[in-house]
Amino acid sequence: MGNFTKWLGAGLGFTLGGPIGSIIGFAVGSFVDGFSKDDILKEFQENQSGRTSGNTQSGDFEISLLILASVVIKADGKIDQRELNFVRSQFVGMYGKERANHAFKLFSGIIKKEVSAHQVCVQIRQHMPHASRLQLIHFLFGIAKSDQFVSDSEVEEIKKIAGYLNINQYDYESIKAMFYDESDSAYKILEITKKSSDDELKKAYRKMVKKYHPDKLQDLGPEHIKGAKEKFLQIQNAYEKIKKERNI
Repeated sequence: MGNFTKWLGAGLGFTLGGPIGSIIGFAVGSFVDGFSKDDILKEFQENQSGRTSGNTQSGDFEISLLILASVVIKADGKIDQRELNFVRSQFVGMYGKERANHAFKLFSGIIKKEVSAHQVCVQIRQHMPHASRLQLIHFLFGIAKSDQFVSDSEVEEIKKIAGYLNINQYDYESIKAMFYDESDSAYKILEITKKSSDDELKKAYRKMVKKYHPDKLQDLGPEHIKGAKEKFLQIQNAYEKIKKERNI
């Protein structure tokens, strides 16, 4: 149990409090008798040097991801094993097997609890920068798509979460388009239309490169840069596709 509390307490900041902290307490209590939030706080305090509790830590992103993933997975009224496998594989890819095992153990408790997405998102948006919130939405679409079928209820849930996180409609549609191969997907990714001029295309591309540059997630650690690079590559691919279409 020591390794689990060390993982949990060492990586957290703002998620120790508020509604997210309550969910963590419930999740851990669902599989560990006699475990309290004080155990996490003790580990947190031992690892607190050089930071404040209000800062976003890598673990804060990790916990936020697990909680919002549980909301999306349950949106269609069933828990699909392929979606669970996707979450696990993504966590193994980002954090390594040991840390991913800890995360998935916690996830097994989180998914048992009814979660208020609105309350959780209010806490997240108060502490997490815009680039990190965009990354959350990108990950949630990946989960929804992992069973090869995105239900209307899943899309609606992700759209609500995006709204709660203060992500505007253009950013939401841009990320959504990264997961749908439609005739205008490249334009939606760059947040323009087929009527946009070549100059508007170039301007939109520069704006999107700045918005989605992987450097914006440096504070979360190298494990999150891979996902950021995937988004960045899709921005570049969309731009190249439209340029080829227009013979630019």
